[in-house]
Amino acid sequence: MTWWKFFQAVRRGEHKIGGMTWFTGIAALIYTVSPIDLIPELVFPIVGLVDDFGLWGVTLMLLSREKSAWEASVGTSPHVVDV
Repeated sequence: MTWWKFFQAVRRGEHKIGGMTWFTGIAALIYTVSPIDLIPELVFPIVGLVDDFGLWGVTLMLLSREKSAWEASVGTSPHVVDV
């Protein structure tokens, strides 16, 4: 299944994303745009991005886990075929 179908299922309320995934995604967004940073990009240009990418990596991992759970639930749900 595609990510687009997964996000559409979330938008329609067919799949509920866990609280920790929401929290991590919002935290990643705020941390990326905030001027307060653990490793500032202005002082360490390349290394400063590593902590941002790390948090986005964790967010992507959690979203992938949610997508896998959604795919498993879609695969086990009964489908009605109209003939």
